[in-house]
This record gives sequence, C-alpha cells and structure tokens, in this order.
Amino acid sequence: MPQSWTQPPNVAVVGGGLAGLAAACALGSTGFHVTLFERRPYLGGRASSYQHPGTGEVVDNCQHVLFGCCTNLVEFYRRIGVDSKIHWFNQMTFIEPGGRATVMNESGLPAPLHTAPAFLRFPFLEVIDKVAIARALAALIPLPLRDNGQSFLTWLQNHGQTEKSIERFWKPILVSALNEDIDRVSISSAGQVVRESLRSPHARHMGVPQIPLTDLYDAARSYIESHGGEVRFRTSAESFRAELSHVQLGIGGRDEVFDYAVLALPFDGLASILPNTSAAQALRDSLSRFETSPITGIHLWFDREISDLDHAVLLDRTIQWMFHKSKLQKRENNGHGSYVELVVSSSKGLVEKSKQEIVDLAVSELREFFPAAREANLVKSTVIKEIHATYSPKPGIDLNRPRAETIWPRVFLAGDWTATGWPATMEGAVRSGYQAAQSIARVAGKRDATFLVPDLPATGFMRLFG
Repeated sequence: MPQSWTQPPNVAVVGGGLAGLAAACALGSTGFHVTLFERRPYLGGRASSYQHPGTGEVVDNCQHVLFGCCTNLVEFYRRIGVDSKIHWFNQMTFIEPGGRATVMNESGLPAPLHTAPAFLRFPFLEVIDKVAIARALAALIPLPLRDNGQSFLTWLQNHGQTEKSIERFWKPILVSALNEDIDRVSISSAGQVVRESLRSPHARHMGVPQIPLTDLYDAARSYIESHGGEVRFRTSAESFRAELSHVQLGIGGRDEVFDYAVLALPFDGLASILPNTSAAQALRDSLSRFETSPITGIHLWFDREISDLDHAVLLDRTIQWMFHKSKLQKRENNGHGSYVELVVSSSKGLVEKSKQEIVDLAVSELREFFPAAREANLVKSTVIKEIHATYSPKPGIDLNRPRAETIWPRVFLAGDWTATGWPATMEGAVRSGYQAAQSIARVAGKRDATFLVPDLPATGFMRLFG
C-alpha cells in the first residue's frame, strides 16, 4: 500500500458485465476496496446465462467465443481461475447447404500462410475468388487501415472482390466478428480483425466455454470478495456527482460516497445517468452518435444426435453458426439427443419475426446442412433476441469512442464501446476494464500499476508488419 494511503481507497464499479468485472478484479488485486453494483441478479452482462422458464433449461443469452489473440481475456480467465473451463479448437468446419463439409486447419507454413493450403482447397470458392481474396489480404496485412468514412464493402469492391468471395469468405468472418453487415463496417474495424487473426497460428485458435456463462463469471464474484470487495445485485447507480475529493452516487434513492468510480455501462445506460451540465455535453454528444446491432440465438433440442461436430460455420443461409451445446458442455440430461444453439449476428431481419417463425426458419435451414436432422424430432425450442447486443462499428464511430479518463478526475469509463483499439468483443470489454483500473491506480499513487497484457506476439512473416 502506498505510504500516502491511510486506508484503501473505495472504488465503486457500476456494471457487472465483463468490463466492470475486469476493472473490479484488477483493482481488488492491488489493494483497493471495491464495491460492484449490478442491476441484474447475476453477473456477465450480455455474456450471461439463466434458467429459461419455458424450457426448464439453463441457456446462454448468446454463444460467446474467444480466440488466441484475445490476450487480456485469457489473462482475466486465468486471474479468476476459470481458464480450465475453456475448450480450445484449432480447426474450423465450413458447411454448405446440402451437407458438404470443408475443414480449415493449420499447416507448418509461417504466419500468415499457415492456413493457405487449406484455403486453396476450399471447394466452395473458385480460383478467381481465391485470387481476389489473396490480393485483398495482401493489401490488409502490412499496415493498419485508417477509417476514411467508407464502408468495408466499398473497400472490397474497390479491391476487385467477387460476389462469391464476399458472400462465402468475407461475410462469414466479419459479420460474426463485428456483429454488423459489411456495408456498415468501417475499414479500420475490419482490417483489425483480419490482422489480429493472422498474427500467428495460435491467434485463430477458438475457445468455447464448457459451462454456462454465468457459472463462468460467478468466479469473478468470488475473486472480488476474496480480495476484500463486495458485489451488490439488483442495484445500480441512478446518478452521480463528481467532486474534487470524492464521487457521490445515487443508489436506490440515497447517496453513497466513494473515492473513485468506474462507470462500466452500455453507452445508452451511461447517457441516462450523466449530469445535466454543460461539462457533460461533449460526452453526451459523442454517445448520441452510437447505434446498436442485434444478435439472435436460436436454441433447439432434438430427440437424437444430428451431428458429431462440436461447432460449424454455415454458409449461404440466415443461420451462420452451429454450436453443439450438448457436446461442448457435456450435458447428459438430453440422453442421446442434440441441444444446439444457432447464432445469427447482425440479425436485423429477425427482429420483427415471431419466435415460431424464427424456429421454423432455423429448423428448415439446419436440415439442409445436417442430413441427420431431417429424421430428428424437435422436442423444445426458444429464441433469445439481443436487440442492442453491441455497438455498430460504422465508419466514423471511432472518433466518438471515449477514453477511460473523463473530465471528472475521479470518474472513469469502461465498456467495449470505449477507445480500446478493439471492436465490440469480450476482449475489448476486458481491455476497457483494465484501462480504467490502470488509470485509477496511477491517479491514486500506484504509478507502476499495469494490468493490460501485451498483444499476441507476431510470428513468421507477420513479424515484418509489427
């Protein structure tokens, strides 16, 4: 503890999503007394799970995955002791309507060529498509692209991409990664995803939680409490007032005073508690420029196994990913059946559809990909729409993403929408939490506090590009 501390500073963390949890855990490990406020009765925010009343099953609100390049998220899992609960995969299966499956795996070639042999064998792309993709990758890899106000679709068209290369290569990768249609994605966001995924063979290894998401993040609660902090559910800040010596939060109709505060809220949630002052206007104006994009998770239980795959990318249809949850989470309560979650990112076309319409569409499409599903009976189902799942990485939005530090010296921001250098991902959320914690620690006298961990080291030829 720094000599200037007569007692540990009190920090309020408002929001129990990944950003808030990362900030709270980092600060708690450094001697701060942390109180985390979460308006829900569980942790994880958009990465959470609950017992669905209609099915009696524990379901994730949406499937979340991570990749080897997510170094801060991996460190966070290690910190709270759940890294062993992540199942890692080093290959990915693409399936076309009709059932033809293609596996993308690694070779011994140096990055970024480690998947080139598999890519060249893709039967769902023609030679002309592969040549076009290779040209575009050669332009994307060397230097980060700046946001010039154009969409990534325009960039692709300007770089000679074929219709099939866009539909069967760029869209499956980027719509899932960024949760937005590529005609609404900035060039910088798309380029960052591509560069990070090619840094080394390990960068593209995919991790999938083996337990429900809330079980995963309950470990963060234990970590906070074991370091002297507390977690208060069904409670959130309704307002705040920043003074030179403290921060006053309006909590449940009364005021509570803290030395520092981390506001780890969605951008619209933050806007609702900003003080109505001229000092807050610039931040309010920036927040007003953000938009959201939806994700839909479709949960289906069948009376028999429909596939021996753990997961797959699905081409040319509405549903984009299949996650075989009865395999991934080793659920035994379904006997010999299959519990699958289908994910539709940027699911604007499903927002107005009814649950039954979405289920019928999903089952019909699933049977195109998996012949065994044609003989299987659907036992139960549910649909979870996250209407405001992520912020939209539209051209120009990076100019409005605020830093952790604010005009109020004792108030800090966290959230995947802040200026992390990453898009709206779990990695971006954790980075934001660590950035906020790092800023508080240094203001409070811990000048050498460092929570962010380095990016995954580049290997092979990628070392030439930083």
